[in-house]
Amino acid sequence: MEGHSHQPADTDTICAIATPPGMGGVGVVRISGPTSVSIATQMLDVSLEPRMAQFAHFLDEHGNRIDSGIAILFRAPASFTGEDVVELQGHGGPQVMQMLVSRVLSLGARLANPGEFSERAFLNNKIDLVQAEAIADLIESGTEASARAAQRSLDGVFSKQVSELQRALIDLRVFVEAALDFPDEEIDFLEDSDVLDRLGRAAEQLRNLLNQAHQGQLLRDGINIAIAGLPNAGKSSLL
Repeated sequence: MEGHSHQPADTDTICAIATPPGMGGVGVVRISGPTSVSIATQMLDVSLEPRMAQFAHFLDEHGNRIDSGIAILFRAPASFTGEDVVELQGHGGPQVMQMLVSRVLSLGARLANPGEFSERAFLNNKIDLVQAEAIADLIESGTEASARAAQRSLDGVFSKQVSELQRALIDLRVFVEAALDFPDEEIDFLEDSDVLDRLGRAAEQLRNLLNQAHQGQLLRDGINIAIAGLPNAGKSSLL
């Protein structure tokens, strides 16, 4: 939301495997922090250009090849976390991924805590709390409807509505405080500015937001129901 101010993220460089556990054709190791570029320089055989996918060999401390794949550099602040970010896209075998992570750690990074990439994005004003929650909802969504709802929140739709309501309430507060601070003025701030109508519209906006939040909660958590009835009434068929 607009106007939020956060403490900056710490200065550690963090890394983690960004793809699900198990075997796959592609695995991604993500590095974020001030020494990301330095680490990449020491373990790649190419010089990275920002926002350009480049084929590279990923090397160990002896210059031997761990894997080959795509390396991408996202320079701060134009990255998900707002920091320098390097993504190494190699083959998705667990052993290969672990070897890449170990190599990154040996060059001064540390393992990221759960959700720390999103936390840094929040601390660096790249996303707000609603969007941070939407990332988790999108990942965990079990239906198309819940995925679309999470994506709308991630796009900032819900945050924008909250910001608009916040601005409307601040404007109302200005008129109310003016009426209290200057009671002897000829201008009736509360009457002339249609405060009651504006307050009614703000209340309606708030009700709509609460309804949206409730619907989002149902999409995320589901509904617990019981189907009850006489024997052979069709309960199993209905289920």
